Amino acid sequence: MSAAIAADFLGINRRMLLDLARRGIGGAYAITGERRKRWIFRLSELGIAIDHRHPRPFSSSSRYDPDQGSPR
Repeated sequence: MSAAIAADFLGINRRMLLDLARRGIGGAYAITGERRKRWIFRLSELGIAIDHRHPRPFSSSSRYDPDQGSPR
């Protein structure tokens, strides 16, 4: 996918996605041309990389378990 489509998929702007790509986020692949570098993205890998960096606030491990008491 292109940077514009991948950024839209993630809900961020294109410039932020390209910055993440330069920093080495998973799912971003550089293709070097004659004049400049072009980035392509695999949405499935980007989703996994973002999910690992920013875990969901209500994951199954933070839910209330009546046998364990409050998760706090």
